Amino acid sequence: MPKPIHVTVWGQNVHERKNAIVAQIYPDGKHACIAQGLAEDRSLAVRTATLQEPQHGLTKSVLAETDVLIWWGHAAHGKVRDAVVEQMIRRVWDGMGLIALHSAHYSKIFKRLMGTSCSLMWREAGERLWVCNPGHRIARGINRCFEIENTEMYGEPFAIPTPDEIVFLSWGGEVFRSGCTWTRGNGRIFYFRPGHETYPIHFHPVVRQVLRNAVHWAAPNGQPWVDSCPNVPINKAHETLIAKGPRLHKEGEAGLR
Repeated sequence: MPKPIHVTVWGQNVHERKNAIVAQIYPDGKHACIAQGLAEDRSLAVRTATLQEPQHGLTKSVLAETDVLIWWGHAAHGKVRDAVVEQMIRRVWDGMGLIALHSAHYSKIFKRLMGTSCSLMWREAGERLWVCNPGHRIARGINRCFEIENTEMYGEPFAIPTPDEIVFLSWGGEVFRSGCTWTRGNGRIFYFRPGHETYPIHFHPVVRQVLRNAVHWAAPNGQPWVDSCPNVPINKAHETLIAKGPRLHKEGEAGLR
């Protein structure tokens, strides 16, 4: 049997506890609903984590065991601790996949990895998503387009770096790059626009299929990249070298950061 892909679904779990509409749609939290949709694929081992847990549920051991991290947040981006964000960034560099959903475009982790503001325009309206890369793993089994009757749609300009790939393009009165991929270090990143909390979007069967596909695409497919900066003494080089000039570092000292 192949090893399962270990997925951690992270949710802020704020609106679900404060807003009656959201609580009625997602009584166990959006993170639990997303995890339920993923668990339909038995090759995925799914766990959840929330903002309110110690270290937001993302301890070093949890992140070390996570192949793909799914991130949903909206009301409390600023409450995510910077130290935890740094740990997540290092794991993405190592090879952990990241799937950012809807308003996670403004999350600390997504903005740090993109290096831009990630701003956009929005309104409450319906939306149609078009598959513009039907051969992509994330679009597998998805028809030419699918509709979300009620949602918070987004529109261009979307202040992101040029995606490696655009899988979905949406129309809700405005065009928007609703499914984009990037690579950072060894880690694959997928941004997927649907997912506003006041609508049952994460029960939508096509949305759930996209997320299952995205997990398989984003999962590590090679050896982790180890981010280090070792000093290799001249006598350990593969060729005979002669030391020249003054030295800043002591023998064996690590590089400065």
